[in-house]
Amino acid sequence: MKSYLNAQTIWSEFKSYLVMAFGLALYSLGWTAFLIPAKLVGGGISGVGALIFYATGGEADGGFKIAYSYLIINVVLLYLGIKVLGGKFGFKSLIGILMTSFFLWIGQQLVTESPLNVETDRLLATIIGGGLCGIGLGTVFTQGGSSGGTDIIAMIINKYRNVSIGRVILLCDVIIIGTSYFVLKDFTSVVYGYISVGIVSVTLDMVLQGTRQSVQMFVVSKNYQVIADRLSNEVQRGVTVLNGQGWYSKEDQKIVMVLVRKFEANQVYKICKQEDPNAFISVVNAMGVFGKGFDTIKAK
Repeated sequence: MKSYLNAQTIWSEFKSYLVMAFGLALYSLGWTAFLIPAKLVGGGISGVGALIFYATGGEADGGFKIAYSYLIINVVLLYLGIKVLGGKFGFKSLIGILMTSFFLWIGQQLVTESPLNVETDRLLATIIGGGLCGIGLGTVFTQGGSSGGTDIIAMIINKYRNVSIGRVILLCDVIIIGTSYFVLKDFTSVVYGYISVGIVSVTLDMVLQGTRQSVQMFVVSKNYQVIADRLSNEVQRGVTVLNGQGWYSKEDQKIVMVLVRKFEANQVYKICKQEDPNAFISVVNAMGVFGKGFDTIKAK
């Protein structure tokens, strides 16, 4: 059983990094295929990298690649974060930074022309690019990963000043995009940049809210022991077995109760069907679930 659990854990971590890679690939595609060809600047360290890229000549004159700026700045920020805040940045943050740098680099190598006519479709490029970035970042956050960036700056400032992290990140984005006017000399690009940040924020929230929705499931089955074991081992959620009585039959029964994320419900259905096709299953949407593996109580 021990080796099985180890193998299960390794496979779960591997899948988590695969999902992170997919999300960061989408994020990089949003930049390299839409935002950069349209000469737009978004928020975060990617926005700073874009500014450096445009200021050093852009695509026409072989400007300093956004991937290089992104990697260098994030490595410096990560070092400062560790020095000031201690070990709050896990291995996934480092992997996220390296993955993003790689995908941005390969994206600028492979994407030589945007699929859109960026001269006339800059607004569309803003919407698609911002949407891809938001979906990508949201996907990464669902796996507990991070792409580094201005959140490190925000956490450092928050340690010494009573300013919320979200407000600092927003202020950084406003400054970065506003600065693009002095590089591009185009007020329209500034407006589109702010629009892209708004789209990233909305799509990111949509992804996170979709994956944070939880359901409470009750399973009535004679094979409750096997089902409970499999739910605990394969879905890796806490399982509670309740005592019950069928009022019509007057027979004692066991009820398996488990709380899972909505996207995990299909896995529960699959296990129940394999172990007992006649199992009775009740599913209830949960307004909120707080505790280990779910959300953290933030009430003061």
